[in-house]
Amino acid sequence: MTRLVQIRQGDARRVAVVEEPRLRVLADCKSVYELAEQAIAANQPLSHCVQERATSDLLDYDPIYSGKSAWQILPAIDHPGEPARCMVSGTGLTHLGSARGRHAMHALPAEEMTDSMKMFRWGVEGGRPPAGSIGTPPEWFYKGTGTSLRAHGEPLEIPAYAEDGGEEAEIAGLYLIGADGQPRRVGLAAANEFSDHRFEKKNYLNLAGSKLRTCSLGPELVVDPQFDSVPVQVTIERAGSVLWRKQFRTGEAEMCHSLRNVEHHHFKFEAHRRPGDVHVHFFGTDCLSFGDGIQLQEGDTIQIAFEGFGRPLQNPVRVSKGPAELVRVPSLG
Repeated sequence: MTRLVQIRQGDARRVAVVEEPRLRVLADCKSVYELAEQAIAANQPLSHCVQERATSDLLDYDPIYSGKSAWQILPAIDHPGEPARCMVSGTGLTHLGSARGRHAMHALPAEEMTDSMKMFRWGVEGGRPPAGSIGTPPEWFYKGTGTSLRAHGEPLEIPAYAEDGGEEAEIAGLYLIGADGQPRRVGLAAANEFSDHRFEKKNYLNLAGSKLRTCSLGPELVVDPQFDSVPVQVTIERAGSVLWRKQFRTGEAEMCHSLRNVEHHHFKFEAHRRPGDVHVHFFGTDCLSFGDGIQLQEGDTIQIAFEGFGRPLQNPVRVSKGPAELVRVPSLG
């Protein structure tokens, strides 16, 4: 299985393939974006391009991963020089257990069904259509552009205007739109779709705003991994001790929507097929620490490990100090 990392030292960028416990640097390639463009132009599998560009240059992975090297890990994919051309989005209520938490957040009397539960049931009934057919659209949300992406080891911020911040351990699809307007899946990566669950809980119509937060991706991009039933372990540490830990599974066998159906409904929009754009799309989760009453604090560390997806993704939590600032908008009139 091919696993890639993007690294940077000052202005120098490189892509390397993981060969534990080392990284093998690729030649003539400064970004996964560039490597994927080369694969499309040559009409070759990405893994073949990786083999062709493998050099004899090796780097020790441990100091880079732990932040003790001059080389710094970058998000598993980005749009170099134009972060606004990287769309970050996601799909909710995809997992067979995901509706439990959302339904509990917005629960109505037993005789009434929440909109979340209705959408979840539509997904169960029509989210896995036969080959060649179009299924029920999943819930979709926008998270921002490439400026919201954080790498392994970088803080996830709870801004002053937020009410909370909570992890969402998910696998994300990483895509590049070719010159012909055809979306191509570059690979999958571990991700933390960080959200403001307390704000969302007040009213489900707050979902859109609750998603506009930083999120993390990586450290590794996995080319064509197994995505059937992937074991996940999420650990939150506070002051050096484990505060919360859960294990669950993600992947198509655990979802009411197939990957093919999720991808169709994201890329059916013409605006999502603009040549040269990058897309990072979160596939949802089945477990939140927020559901167990956890409120993250400054200095907490979130670790997310997906079996088969390389080294775990770790991020500290940073809470903005002081009150929210009023944004004044002057008129040009």
